[in-house]
Amino acid sequence: MKLLTTGFTLILLFLGTAAYAGSVVQENGLIVKPSAYNVAETLDRLETIIKKKGITVFARINHAEGAKTVEVAMEPTELLIFGNPKLGSPLMLSQRTAAIDLPLKAIAWKDKEGKVWLAYNTPAYIAKRHDITDKEAVIKKMTGALSKFSDFATKK
Repeated sequence: MKLLTTGFTLILLFLGTAAYAGSVVQENGLIVKPSAYNVAETLDRLETIIKKKGITVFARINHAEGAKTVEVAMEPTELLIFGNPKLGSPLMLSQRTAAIDLPLKAIAWKDKEGKVWLAYNTPAYIAKRHDITDKEAVIKKMTGALSKFSDFATKK
């Protein structure tokens, strides 16, 4: 069983990595993409495409504004929380702990050099983290959608 799980995880990681060519895929399961837009515009574009595809946007959090309330200076940093119960629910049924990572989140921020980035967890990472081995089609669909959505949000 362990060998099967490891093999499935490697397939998911390969699929996730192939789908994100040109992005930085980090060992911690994050996809990090540079954005051609400012932070607000990057998340506006992501939110627009997500809503257009019928996916629910649950919240948008402006961390820099929150930091101001306690007199902490922070470069623009915003988080978008979104999801599709048709895809997320099956993952949670496989392993209820997946709910800690769902709905999905994407963060955009401006670094000290003025560069804007967009990052999110890969679906393969979520599956690996929660030992979900029976939802390969769901993971593949989420991976493709996130790649397209994030490209729309970050590229001119």
